[in-house]
Amino acid sequence: MEARFGTTYAHSLAADYRVTTLGATVNEAIERGDAPKAVWRAICQEFDVAQKLR
Repeated sequence: MEARFGTTYAHSLAADYRVTTLGATVNEAIERGDAPKAVWRAICQEFDVAQKLR
């Protein structure tokens, strides 16, 4: 996430932004046991992350 959003914003995003397809923030999803790859895919979809960063 830091490569796409920068360090500060990535941490803020992980803590505060509720990802629609996850129904949770990144931190909440990881804490509940979602696979990091699945969480990253949801972020990529939500924010239209460039293919080279996926």
